[in-house]
Amino acid sequence: MEFSNNSIQVFGKGERAYLDKLETEQSTDSIDKLFSYDIPCCVFCDNSDPSPRLIELAEETGTAILKTDLLSSDFSRRLYQTLDEVFAPTQTIHGVLVEVYGIGVLITGESGVGKSETALELIERGHRLISDDTVKLRNISDNYLIGMGENPLLAHHMELRGLGIINLANLYGVGAIRDRKQVQLAVHLEQWDAQKNYDRVGEATLEDTYLGIAIPKVIIPVKPGRNIPVIIETAARNERLKKLGYYSAKEFDQSVLKWLESESARKNVLYQRGDAVMVTKELKVYNRAGIHARPAASIVKLANQYKSDLYLEKKDTMKINGKSIMGIITLGATHQSSIMMTCEGPDEQQMADAIEHLFENRFEE
Repeated sequence: MEFSNNSIQVFGKGERAYLDKLETEQSTDSIDKLFSYDIPCCVFCDNSDPSPRLIELAEETGTAILKTDLLSSDFSRRLYQTLDEVFAPTQTIHGVLVEVYGIGVLITGESGVGKSETALELIERGHRLISDDTVKLRNISDNYLIGMGENPLLAHHMELRGLGIINLANLYGVGAIRDRKQVQLAVHLEQWDAQKNYDRVGEATLEDTYLGIAIPKVIIPVKPGRNIPVIIETAARNERLKKLGYYSAKEFDQSVLKWLESESARKNVLYQRGDAVMVTKELKVYNRAGIHARPAASIVKLANQYKSDLYLEKKDTMKINGKSIMGIITLGATHQSSIMMTCEGPDEQQMADAIEHLFENRFEE
């Protein structure tokens, strides 16, 4: 077995007793050999003192001798934790790290999308900033990510276009900042894309991977009128619920399934139309679970690819907007239910064919 000479040598009560025994027996060859290696340092725990012979060898070889009153087990545990962090793999990314309701939220996005402004509003709402503009991530024992500022002196400053650089600690007090935080949620801000289908149910599982560690991710489209800080607060609350084992989207889907089975009375919204030409077709629900949240989201996602309007109607109910998830769910369409589809617009036939195909494929479930 090879001697690990590049490790810190820790001496507890047992090791100190063994050294005393060797010196009493004048058998110090092992001690001399120990200091023949280029070891980083020796640490004596339990407030014990090294022997004069050992101090002499340390001075001759230029080896540091340290002393602590901690037990060797306690010192070793703290030493491992410290070395894990100091020598952990690191990565620096462009973004903002804030603590929202105890959750470390890493905000990313293209330059100018509003990351710093969003973080500033979150601070105004009582949350805390860890770093703006650049965030240094550390992989701790391949278990979790710790985020901090790349430069501790600059971490709590923020650059705002039109205003310049501000010191948040001076403006909002030390309660508005902290030095480091575990990264538990990634929020990516992007400009709203009308052609893109964004998640509207919450069942989609997205992740970002940094230094080999995956963290949950949400994508928030930005456009005038959307309160991004409130959405991020909601995302942080939802992430805390997930850590407690409660998934809002799954709970909602289960509630819809139970409701579909209960044959409860339903009230829907009626959409008035003129006497325009349109495509109508009767569809059958083939999947056994009926139209719950996931099939409803599939219908809306497909319908939004067309310019025409989509209306759905179940017997004894009112017509609803087929581009509304909540509207489709309120149809209460169970297995073998008949749905009357109406498509109206410039590409109504193409939309009707696509929606019919989706129904026939059981919503790919």
